[in-house]
Amino acid sequence: MARRNGAVHVATTKRTYQGKVYVTHLLRRSYRDGDHVKHETLGNISHLPADLIEAIRRRLATGDPLDGGGMEIVRSLPHGHVAAVLGTLRRIGLEEMLGSRPCRERTLVVAMIVARILQPCSKLATARALCEQTATCSLVWELGLDALDPPVDERDLYAALDWLLARQGRIETKLATRHLQDGTLLLYDVSGSYYTGTHCSLAKFGHPRDGKKGVPQILYGLLCNAEGCPVAIQVFEGNTGDPKTLQPQIDKVRKRFGIQRVVMVGDRGLITSRRIEQSMRDVEGLDWITALRADSIQKMASQGLIQTSLFDQRDLAEVVSPDYPGERLVVCRNPLLAEERRRKREELLQATQKKLEEIVAATKRAKRALRGKAKIGLRVGKVLNHYKVGKHFVLKITSARFSYQRDQEKIAAEALLDGLYVIRTSLSQESLGSDDTVRAYKDLAKVERAFRCMKTIDLKVRPIFHWLADRVRAHVFLCMLSYYVEWHLRKPLAPLLFDDHDRASAEALRASIVAPAERSPAAREKDLTKHTADGLPVHSLRTLLSDLGTLAKNRVRLRGTEAEFYQLTTATDLQRRALDLLGITP
Repeated sequence: MARRNGAVHVATTKRTYQGKVYVTHLLRRSYRDGDHVKHETLGNISHLPADLIEAIRRRLATGDPLDGGGMEIVRSLPHGHVAAVLGTLRRIGLEEMLGSRPCRERTLVVAMIVARILQPCSKLATARALCEQTATCSLVWELGLDALDPPVDERDLYAALDWLLARQGRIETKLATRHLQDGTLLLYDVSGSYYTGTHCSLAKFGHPRDGKKGVPQILYGLLCNAEGCPVAIQVFEGNTGDPKTLQPQIDKVRKRFGIQRVVMVGDRGLITSRRIEQSMRDVEGLDWITALRADSIQKMASQGLIQTSLFDQRDLAEVVSPDYPGERLVVCRNPLLAEERRRKREELLQATQKKLEEIVAATKRAKRALRGKAKIGLRVGKVLNHYKVGKHFVLKITSARFSYQRDQEKIAAEALLDGLYVIRTSLSQESLGSDDTVRAYKDLAKVERAFRCMKTIDLKVRPIFHWLADRVRAHVFLCMLSYYVEWHLRKPLAPLLFDDHDRASAEALRASIVAPAERSPAAREKDLTKHTADGLPVHSLRTLLSDLGTLAKNRVRLRGTEAEFYQLTTATDLQRRALDLLGITP
C-alpha cells in the first residue's frame, strides 16, 4: 500500500531520569501508511537556542514566512560602546583583579567602571541606568543585572564601593606586579577637586587647583609607570602640602609593592630640597628626578655656573654645583619657551601699569582724591597681588602722591633666564643619560593627561557629593580604575583617534629632547584631513564611543508567541574597524 507524503513538525518529548527532567526537540515528518499514521524522525534540534526552536515550530505549523511582518522589536538599546569597554576590561584581566570569585559586589563595581567611561554621573543616576526598566544601554543584560533579586539601587552601589575600598591595597599590588619592576621609573603628581558639601572630613580649604575659590577641596596623588599607566592613587585632606604626600608613596612602593630600587619622578613642588635632605638622600635604592625652582636657578646664574655659552652647540648641558653634592644638574634652554615667557611678562607688566595709572590718576583728581599712605598702599597691593609682577616695579608712596617705574635691571636679569630650566637627579650618567633624564621629567605630562581625563574630559571625578571620607576614597579609586581601562582603550584605538599612533616617527623628527614634541606625518595628515589613511573619520575617544553606541542590540519577539531573541544592527565600517582593533566580537 502506498505511503502518502506528510507534514514536517517539531515534536517535544520529556522524560525524567533520577530526578532530572530531559527535554528533547525532534524534527519529525508524519505520514499515513494505509490505515496507520507513522512518524519519521528527521533530526534532533535540541542543541539549538530555544528562540530558534520556537521559530522553526511556528514556521512549520503556520507556513508564515519569518520576515519582519512576523516579528516585532520589543526594545532597542545602545550596545557597541558597551561591548568595546566591557570587552577591554575583561581582556586586560581587571575583573579578576577586583576579585577572584564572582559576586554581586564585583559585578556592580565592573558596572560602575564601565558606566563611568560611557556616561559619568551620580551613583543615583547610575543605579537607575543599571535597572532593567530604566536601562540606557545593554550593560544590564551583558552583566546579568536583570536577573538580580532585588534589583540594583543606589544602596547596592554604596555597598559595592565599600567592598572595593577594602580591596584597594590588593588591587594596587596586582597592578604594580603587572606594570612595575625593580629599578623602575615612577611618575608621581598631585591634583585636587572641589567638594560640594560640608560634611566630609577630607574636604579642607587649600590652594584651589580647579580655580574654584571659596569652596573646600580634596587632594589626591597618582602614581603611574613610565608609560603613564596608573597603578595607585591616594586621597589626602585638601590642605595637605604637596611634599607631605611623597613619603607615603615611597613607603607604598618599597614596602607594599616590594620594589627596592625605584626612581621617583616629580615636579619641583613635590620633590623639594628639604624633602630630599629629610627623607630621600640616604635611602638605599631610592633615586629621584626633579627640577630646580626659579630662585635656585638665579643663584646658580649669579655664581657663574649657568652661562649662555653653554648652549652654543646644544640646547642642554650638564653642570656641577657644590650646593648639590653627588647630583647631576642638566641645564636646558628652550627658545620657544623663552619667547613665550618674554611675551607673557610684557603683557603682565602692561596690565599692571594700566591699573597703577588708575591709582595715580585717583591721587591727582580734583574731587575726592585718594589720600593716605595706607589707602594708597592697599589699592597698590591688590594690583600687585593680582598680576604677580610687583618685583619688577619701583614704587613711591606718600600721603598724597603715588608714582612708579619699571625696574629695568631686574627685568633684564630675569630675561637672561627665560627658557631655562634645570633638571636635578641623583642618577649617574651610566644609569640614565642626559637626554633620557630630561625625557623622564617631561613624561610627567602623562600624569597631567590622566588628571585631565579624570577631572574634566571623560570621567568627571568632580563634583563630589559623598559625605563619608571612605566613600570619597572609593569614588576616586573607582575613577582611577576607569582611567586604567581608558588607557588600555586608547592604545589600540589610536589609529582612529586624533592621538598620535606613530610616536616612533614623531621622535625621529624631533630636533632634540628639549624641543617641543613633534606630531608624526601620519598624525598631521589625520589633523589636516580629519580622516584616516583608509578613509574613515577621525574621532576623539568620547565621540568614537558615541558612534559605537549606535550599534544597537535589539530584542525581537515572534508575533503571537513569547519567543524572543537578540539581534544586532549591522555594524558600519568604522564600528567594525574599531572593534577589530580591540579584538572584540560584539
